[in-house]
Amino acid sequence: MLAKINKIQHKKSGNFFLLAGPCAIEGEEMAIEIAEKIVAITNKLEIPFIFKGSYRKANRSRLDSFTGIGDIEALNILKKVGERCNIPTVTDIHTAEEAAIAAQYVDVLQIPAFLCRQTDLLVAAAKTGKVVNIKKGQFLAPESMLHAITKVKESGNSSVMLTDRGTMFGYQDMVVDFRGIPTMQEFGVPVILDITHSLQQPNQSSGVTGGKPAMIETIAKAGIATGIDGLFLETHPNPTTAKSDGSNMLQLDRLEDLLTKLVRIRKVL
Repeated sequence: MLAKINKIQHKKSGNFFLLAGPCAIEGEEMAIEIAEKIVAITNKLEIPFIFKGSYRKANRSRLDSFTGIGDIEALNILKKVGERCNIPTVTDIHTAEEAAIAAQYVDVLQIPAFLCRQTDLLVAAAKTGKVVNIKKGQFLAPESMLHAITKVKESGNSSVMLTDRGTMFGYQDMVVDFRGIPTMQEFGVPVILDITHSLQQPNQSSGVTGGKPAMIETIAKAGIATGIDGLFLETHPNPTTAKSDGSNMLQLDRLEDLLTKLVRIRKVL
């Protein structure tokens, strides 16, 4: 699948590729609606697209936070979206045991940033043979991600991607150090910029993560100008009603305008 992405990039005007979708799978109708709208946009703009949706949210501040509709139900929805729209799909895994389960339903296994050093998790993901997308820990230097890549490759899987999702700046803010993008590209793997999570404001006293969605376009443009291989963002028809991470998601009806601008920047480069 990673080779397919690279092939499409070179064949179709050298565009970046896109991982996008809701933070969490809230239901089948919602997932298909989002996927079909993104497919229409990305086909028009010739952007390779991978549908993203978490089947379970394991990292929550509060016990009463939404974690999912049920693992297998959500995984089946991801599989149905992939088959119906003829697109690859990606989801997060949290334990080594989940790797083989999720691999039956999706094409890309994503390692959450907080878990990027978990050896058993990385090895288990690698052994599924799926593409492994590792998010850079908010607490790590870009150079340190070489060790995560090495764990996957030495486990027999060379299909690895890295995603930068910002670095902690104080207790309640994130910043993107764009120097990290070319640094991680030197490792010989595709590097993705997670736009929406980079704008989170974690550790709020309410126990609900805040965000700065007004800065989405700014961060995205800077990423494209830096030469990023792919972009990651979460989107929802109505972020104010989203059950997870609504405070930093992009409203779905604003996606086409954003991607159109980014493609224009990419063509200039």
